[in-house]
Amino acid sequence: MSGAVLLMLAGCAPGQAVASTAPHGDAAAAPAETKAAPKTILFIGNSFTQGAHSAARNWRAGSVTDLNNAGYGGVPALFKLFTEQAGLDYRVSLETQGGKSLGFHYDERRERFDRAWDIVVLQEYSTLDRERPGDPADYIRNVGRLAALFKARNPAVDIRLAATWSRADQAYKPKGHWYGKPVSAMAEDLRAAADRARSANPAVAGVLPVGQAWNRAMTSGVADPNPYDGIGYGQLDLWAYDHYHASVAGYYLSALITFGAVTGIDPTTLGPKERGADELGLSDAQAAALQRVARDTLASAT
Repeated sequence: MSGAVLLMLAGCAPGQAVASTAPHGDAAAAPAETKAAPKTILFIGNSFTQGAHSAARNWRAGSVTDLNNAGYGGVPALFKLFTEQAGLDYRVSLETQGGKSLGFHYDERRERFDRAWDIVVLQEYSTLDRERPGDPADYIRNVGRLAALFKARNPAVDIRLAATWSRADQAYKPKGHWYGKPVSAMAEDLRAAADRARSANPAVAGVLPVGQAWNRAMTSGVADPNPYDGIGYGQLDLWAYDHYHASVAGYYLSALITFGAVTGIDPTTLGPKERGADELGLSDAQAAALQRVARDTLASAT
């Protein structure tokens, strides 16, 4: 995505009223106005979408629609608040199940979301395949099945794949599939798999570079790359206590990437006083640093 894309939307603002033509012969009548319908966005995923093991999990759950009635807020609730602060109108829904793949959602839950959506975000299990970590075969196939379902309901649907972060436990623990490799390696492999799934399924519009944003946060010094040896002074820990799921900071960065990619708005326009960061315990400086990481990651994305 070029830097030019990450600008405030120009022209008619989202939700801007559209004037209708006055009745013939009634020149003095004021034009009637109608408000554009909100855009609908669906998040399908697992605990990484839910905000598990962090204060984000049930935060602002009432602002989004959980199709499973499980009461999760997580990344979708952060996205919702960002759009409100940007003056956008989105109706946000989620369908999630911890520890499950996209194939589970298609096979077991599709009747809950088989309808027309404007935007769909698909987030796969953290290692892609539980039995064969890093193997993208089922991921590619299941993206295809879900994309076909959504395209049948709305040919113009905007489908995005969330390429998630490296798990510290997979990089630093001897039993981890990415043990002995740089901590960034897992995220890069997940991104490569998402790119393959996108290439194999033309209905997919793009990939959300969440893992690349985490890598940038670590290489730029905003976040510590190894939670097992202590967290550096002034740095953020992007992982939760299990070194697997995200912390509030990690989910915040994930939501910023989603917001910037989907809306085309520079995440730094949310500003250091952004309400979600404040409510979830991030400082102004931390919010601003994560927003810059998200902006720079999206500006350099291809």
